[in-house]
Amino acid sequence: MTKNTEVVVIGGGYAGVMAANRLTRRDDVTVTLVNPRPAFVDRIRLHQLVGGTHDAVVDYGRVLAPRVRRVAGTVTRIDPARREVRQASGDTLGYDYLVYAVGSGSGGLDVPGAAEFAYPMATLEEARRLRAALDVAPVTAPVTVVGAGPTGMETAAELAEAGRAVTLVCGGVLGPYLHPRGRRSAAGRLARLGVTVLDGPGTVVEAVTRETVRLRDGREPPSAVTVWTAGFGVPDLAARSGLSTDAEGRLLTDETLTSVDDPRVVAAGDAAAPSGLPFRMSCQAAVQLGPHAADTVLSRIAGAPPAPLALALVAQCVSLGRRNGLFQMAHRNDVAMRGHISGRPGAMIKEFISRGILWQLAHQARRPGSLDFPAWAKDRKRQEALRAGAGGSPVATRRGETVE
Repeated sequence: MTKNTEVVVIGGGYAGVMAANRLTRRDDVTVTLVNPRPAFVDRIRLHQLVGGTHDAVVDYGRVLAPRVRRVAGTVTRIDPARREVRQASGDTLGYDYLVYAVGSGSGGLDVPGAAEFAYPMATLEEARRLRAALDVAPVTAPVTVVGAGPTGMETAAELAEAGRAVTLVCGGVLGPYLHPRGRRSAAGRLARLGVTVLDGPGTVVEAVTRETVRLRDGREPPSAVTVWTAGFGVPDLAARSGLSTDAEGRLLTDETLTSVDDPRVVAAGDAAAPSGLPFRMSCQAAVQLGPHAADTVLSRIAGAPPAPLALALVAQCVSLGRRNGLFQMAHRNDVAMRGHISGRPGAMIKEFISRGILWQLAHQARRPGSLDFPAWAKDRKRQEALRAGAGGSPVATRRGETVE
């Protein structure tokens, strides 16, 4: 009788669910997904939860294959030598292969006063806490959103559309990823919503108090509720478990997403750093990295060499309220181009993509392995960049193996 292969997936976000679903392609693979929450968090809608237009949660029955066993818990340590993970409850789970898809959370909260007085919103629990704070604050109370990436812009627009007095503190430029043309479009929409945008080098936040936000240039905009969207951080689980990470704490892997320390540990999503050159933290990357991590595991089970990464990030979508949005087109190496779609069409594209992500998860749950990104949506320049950065040498090594 053929022995079942046990695969444990840590993390039930976009990457973890995609990986878990795809792993069910083989009947002799048992998949266990460990996640602390009983429902799937549709993270790209957390700004809507804050604005009161969506609850940002979905039943796992909609997006997860029935064969995937769910364990409610938090992994506190990985023991590669014993091939087991330890949970906060003290229970352990053994594995033959491990998919590390722990995602990311809030970052930058080391600014004086930020941890005490600001409200991050990178997780469901944080977003709900912020929503509760807004519910008890008068609608006329000033709200300051710190950070002008997609989450900051989306949250500022959502709250302004609900009638809030919002100041968006950029800490630099508005929408750093955007092409200048797309940035002007976003700025125009925010201005029409009544959002006060503070940008430039002087707008770096140096302190947060109960009633103000103190900027580098000396200004102190009043703030009854300060929303913190300035940056992301990843859990330190890999580092605490003795696995190699980059400076930000992401698990270091080769181009197949295999840990440089252990061929039975594979990473996906925001917490993966393939060849030390991680992709932009995003849902767009997660839904491609998750399936690739699964394919790497399945290849190893089959005794075949896993394939290197072949994916691309080709756009950034930003909702600017319920009736307006921005679809920023990008080159396949994730550099914004001049082209963008704004206004109502931009909002429709963002909503279509947001719904489409859940459709992708559900589709993989029903027909694992049947959905792949098209061949044209690949960044063929990545290998060139990796070879140039490594001086023409192999991009990663793992226990004596060479990965070209």
